[in-house]
Amino acid sequence: MNCAFCMLPTDRIVGSNDDAIWMRDAYPVSRGHSLVIPRRHIASFFDTTEDERQALLALLDEARLAAVREFSPDGFNIGINDGTAAGQTVAHLHIHLIPRFSGDVADARGGVRWVIPERADYWSGA
Repeated sequence: MNCAFCMLPTDRIVGSNDDAIWMRDAYPVSRGHSLVIPRRHIASFFDTTEDERQALLALLDEARLAAVREFSPDGFNIGINDGTAAGQTVAHLHIHLIPRFSGDVADARGGVRWVIPERADYWSGA
């Protein structure tokens, strides 16, 4: 198997538990951008077991706390690209934790809704 997350060097791992790991994103969109990844090679969040989901969420909390301590963000986006049509480029489930900072974009309203820009701006009546 040629999966970047299955072959991740141990020095990239920031935190872990029995079922998951977290690391800082190699191509961060903001300071503290992290990925939370199951140890088991699965592509979809919907293929996780209950134990894996709990492990992933525990590390998501850990990654958030680290970002708060280190970077003091004003908010977070949490996202999963599940499937090629949703933009998934690595076929191993990973949860993005993206710290957000006041003023990092001109208008942050809509957040993750901007994955389909024509439908994001629901508040203006466009």
